[in-house]
Amino acid sequence: MKFGSEKRKKEGGDYDFVFDNQIEFIKHEVMNCTSCCGEAYGDSLEKSMGKSGFEKLQADRRSLPVYSYREELLKAVEEHQVVIVVGETGSGKTTQIPQYLHEAGYTRHGKIGCTQPRRVAAMSVSARVSQEMGVKLGHEVGYSIRFEDCSSDKTVIKYMTDGMLLREFLGEPDLSSYSVVMVDEAHERTLSTDILFGLVKDIARSRPDLKLLISSATLDAKKFSDYFDCAPIFNIPGRRFPVEINYTRAPEADYLDAAIVTALQIHVTRPLGDGDILVFLTGQEEIEMAEEILKRRTRGLGTKIGELIICPIYANLPTELQAKIFEPTPKSARKVVLATNIAETSLTIDGIKYVIDPGFVKMKSYSPRTGMESLLVTPISKASANQRAGRAGRTGPGECFRLYTSYNYQNDLEDNTVPEIQRTNLGNVVLNLKSLGIDDLVNFDFIDPPPEASLLKALELLFALSVLNKKGELTKVGRKMAEFPLDPMLSKMIVASEKYRCSDEMISIAAMLSIGSSIFYRPKDKQVHADNARMNFYTGHVGDHIALFRIYNSWKETNFSTQWCYENYIQVRSMKRARDIRDQLEGLLERVEIEVMSSSGDLEAISKAITSAYFPNCARLQKNGSYTTLRHPQTVHIHPSSGLAQLLPRWIVYHELVQTTKEYMRQVSEIKPEWLIDVAPHFYQLKDVEDTGSKKMPRGQGRR
Repeated sequence: MKFGSEKRKKEGGDYDFVFDNQIEFIKHEVMNCTSCCGEAYGDSLEKSMGKSGFEKLQADRRSLPVYSYREELLKAVEEHQVVIVVGETGSGKTTQIPQYLHEAGYTRHGKIGCTQPRRVAAMSVSARVSQEMGVKLGHEVGYSIRFEDCSSDKTVIKYMTDGMLLREFLGEPDLSSYSVVMVDEAHERTLSTDILFGLVKDIARSRPDLKLLISSATLDAKKFSDYFDCAPIFNIPGRRFPVEINYTRAPEADYLDAAIVTALQIHVTRPLGDGDILVFLTGQEEIEMAEEILKRRTRGLGTKIGELIICPIYANLPTELQAKIFEPTPKSARKVVLATNIAETSLTIDGIKYVIDPGFVKMKSYSPRTGMESLLVTPISKASANQRAGRAGRTGPGECFRLYTSYNYQNDLEDNTVPEIQRTNLGNVVLNLKSLGIDDLVNFDFIDPPPEASLLKALELLFALSVLNKKGELTKVGRKMAEFPLDPMLSKMIVASEKYRCSDEMISIAAMLSIGSSIFYRPKDKQVHADNARMNFYTGHVGDHIALFRIYNSWKETNFSTQWCYENYIQVRSMKRARDIRDQLEGLLERVEIEVMSSSGDLEAISKAITSAYFPNCARLQKNGSYTTLRHPQTVHIHPSSGLAQLLPRWIVYHELVQTTKEYMRQVSEIKPEWLIDVAPHFYQLKDVEDTGSKKMPRGQGRR
């Protein structure tokens, strides 16, 4: 690539004001187009301009590659019970196939269920399909995600996350209300998808009338076909134009800076209006940082280099801001979409011509030995790299700029991503399978079996929480816990609150813990104010759990005021989500016959209820100010965001262990060691909790 036209340089208009260094790319290969639908699509799109909105949607539908295979696909579904559908993301399989089946009359005998690996995809796809069918979202077309159900008795096409279909098995073990189940984006291999495979394979054998479609975008189809008793594979050539692949000449030390520089190089050197840029980054923090740097470098230069519209997209972004990425780009500007791997498969953004792929993704991995989850930035697989490159050839020939060398691609990247079931905590999986009556977990028909150590760790935890008895069967407590779509420890905390008469407080705490760490925000220019506002909720040296309860209660007392959230540097969107989750949990309490009771400020009762669920996550302070976990000793630290990070109480329980720069405990609360003997005599003995280190404590630490 050459940067800056000769004419501009003679005029002294070089681009030094935009980027200091430039990155040299080497053209390596061209990913050939897999179909000849490009022209047809372009023609139909041109003809449909100027038509009414609904007519345009119908014209767009007819232009999709899947349209020309409609009759063949319906014939294949009629002749075979299980069909593996392989098609590029963007070929129209997610939005069109359920509609074709509906039009063919399959919904007369039951609903069509289509699963998605991500919440955002389920919501955006169902909205699109309801528009195309000309119906209101939530009526004939609906969606269901955790803690949000937008469907009704009228719903015939239902999009949902795979976890939600898994929960439907609890109330309907044979899915009798469904006539077709479509497992979409099967190649993503999420935890729930892998369990769904085993369950739907089983019920398909007992229900010959149930049609099963497994939809994937990669060439893993042979593996799926073998698993589903040699099911036929139906290929839909994708709407993919040729994509030119470019690699860097040498490895880049800072991929974030390289991605920003590359985006600016493309923007400055390519004509406006010829296509938008999609940049893959690893998470929300990186996206916000890239957005800030891009704004700073292009500030005031719109007239010289053309306007650059920056659109972030990640799962935690409010829905109205997510919709911004789909808005058409003005001719005098260019859009740069900063996305996590959500845009790799789940979302299709029209108008993308340039893809920048740094080659990294944030991936969760779990160590059954230590019980620690790590969310670490790791290199992507070759399959993911090809998925990302394919995003550039959706509406015309495109280019992909990989910020790594050709040698790295060939030799350093794995062929496929490790399935989530092999790198995650299986507590919830085992509880779900047990509640479905599946006791023989070792011989369950997994497409890729999880490690035995992870299964044993999950069984051990569930036994400790009194979910399973000595025979490995579900107890009465376990049945109640299975009703809650939560982690087993959170479910146990709610069930245990009945004994301590504080279920009202527990569901508030559980709702706040469910939304993760996105409650507070710290603007860079007001960090001290934000920290002071946060510490106001820790008066009386309470732990993080009780501080979360105070935050929710204070918000409730102000009649759920948005202004109050701004004043306390709390994210309104997160609080609204917590309120929705809490309302659903309250409904589930009634279902499991637990009365909603309040302890009226008895903090000890609340702490005991928390301890009765989180007793396996207990740690004791050491002389050097770090902590050692009790059950499997390892050195850990309180997360800096915790209100107890400076106080260092002697005994604590924590919500989760995460490894970032150190091994950190998140969301901690102080406890008394004797409580451990009270709530878990089967887990701890007196010698475990005797405070041997009390005389050696450094002054000022551990005592208050």
